[in-house]
Amino acid sequence: MTLSNGIWIGATITGLLGLLLIFSAGRKARLRTLRWLLGLVFVGFALVLGLAGLTLRQYVWLIEDVPVANIQLRQQGTQAFEATLRVGDAPPKVLNLRGDEWQLDARVLRWRLPAALAGLPPVYHLERLSGRYGDPKQELTSPRTVHDLREAWDFWTMKQKYLARLPIADARWGSAAYLPMLDGASYTVFINPRGGLVAKPADEKTEALLRLAGW
Repeated sequence: MTLSNGIWIGATITGLLGLLLIFSAGRKARLRTLRWLLGLVFVGFALVLGLAGLTLRQYVWLIEDVPVANIQLRQQGTQAFEATLRVGDAPPKVLNLRGDEWQLDARVLRWRLPAALAGLPPVYHLERLSGRYGDPKQELTSPRTVHDLREAWDFWTMKQKYLARLPIADARWGSAAYLPMLDGASYTVFINPRGGLVAKPADEKTEALLRLAGW
């Protein structure tokens, strides 16, 4: 049980006790007034606890990075790699990439008020995995590899067609993460609470490979 859930349970119990005091005030006027006041105090305290639980739930989300993908690499030749992409419970995808670095792009949905006040976290939609060259000049002339990761159903397309005028979400937000392609490397990609992608080495072997590569 999380701390925020425990606070909400406490708020529920306190609120029920307050309501019980209010509706069982008794016949005597002085006793009825005292129970009413005590019941109102309990109900007010329960509301404060509920608000604290909601705030804490959002705060816990705001300090957590959530893993969204794993990328494992095997070198096939000069600036040629085979990438195994794992996203959630979906079957892994084996994709060929050319270049010196891989890049994962995503579009992030950040909620507007009042959904943001309710603590709804940002959601993401992976768009593409591509290879890129360390030298920008080579990027202009060498073969490029880009793999589409979008699903058939796209919230952003629906929003632009049917929901554009409704203030429910801000979909104009993109993020990308990239790191070098190294033979045998494994990376985990996280999304942070602000909606940004962050890539990190998944194991000590990859840490060592990055140090050898000067990263």
